[in-house]
Amino acid sequence: MSLISRTTRGVYTIVPTPFHPGGALDLDSLRRLVDFYEEAGVDGLTLLGQMGEAPKLTQAEALEIVATVVARTALPVVVGVSAPGFGSMRALTCEVMSLGAAGVMVGPPHTLRTDDQIVGYYTEVGEQLGTDVPIAAQDYPLTFSVVMSVPVLTRIAREVPSVVMLKHEDWPGLEKISALRMVEAAGEMPRLSILCGNGGLFLDFEMQRGADGAMTGYCFPELLVDVVRLAADGRTDEAHDLFDAHLPLIRYEQQPGTGLAVRKYIMMRRGLLRADTQRSPGRSLSPAERAEVDLLLLRLGRLDARAVSP
Repeated sequence: MSLISRTTRGVYTIVPTPFHPGGALDLDSLRRLVDFYEEAGVDGLTLLGQMGEAPKLTQAEALEIVATVVARTALPVVVGVSAPGFGSMRALTCEVMSLGAAGVMVGPPHTLRTDDQIVGYYTEVGEQLGTDVPIAAQDYPLTFSVVMSVPVLTRIAREVPSVVMLKHEDWPGLEKISALRMVEAAGEMPRLSILCGNGGLFLDFEMQRGADGAMTGYCFPELLVDVVRLAADGRTDEAHDLFDAHLPLIRYEQQPGTGLAVRKYIMMRRGLLRADTQRSPGRSLSPAERAEVDLLLLRLGRLDARAVSP
């Protein structure tokens, strides 16, 4: 399995963790999901992120998920290894890389406040995990409460060679993408692969600003693949038209605290998950919410046949 690098492009979809109604791992649904993602044309998979309910898993379960996915696909797999301490982060990293992961994703702890603290943290992450482990730095201030400015990211790119990718989830963040590419073009920092998150909410414009693709989830990953490829081919009007058709559902799925329930419900409707269960603490959609999602799917089906229930 190839490792992620500074030139990685495409769609690395976030894989939700399937559970049986009682809360046990559903590995059959996980394998079905992996097969579906391959058929959808994604370029890689990301496991154990926030939408993968990683904090609710035991270490043994996390490794079982990675082992199951890596055994099922030849696609590159990035694994979230964020942890309060470097010991547990290093142990998980060693395990997943030995299983065949293509790299790891690390978000900053919420205690970081200054630019020097942020750069120092990623410097130590690189030292602790080893220079041979490629790292995706997760820039998600809305969740982590850590602001990673363009100068900070420039320093990290220069000073931490193993940080090869930025998972860009700042919001608003379009100007940040443009600024990073300008600094890179001026020769002031090495290139970073930029894959964007936030459920794809701004993906059409992010691609125009210089992003390399997406590292996010959506209940129709085919849409993410299409938008990235159309944009890469310069077919921007087609990319916008297709994106606009999905935008009401993307917006609904982006609701804090509700998005994963929406995603799992639709993936269950699509026959990918046996159940839309979230491990406790979690939630299911109310009857009113399900009716709203069903209406959005009905309307989307008039523009994209992939949204029509089988």
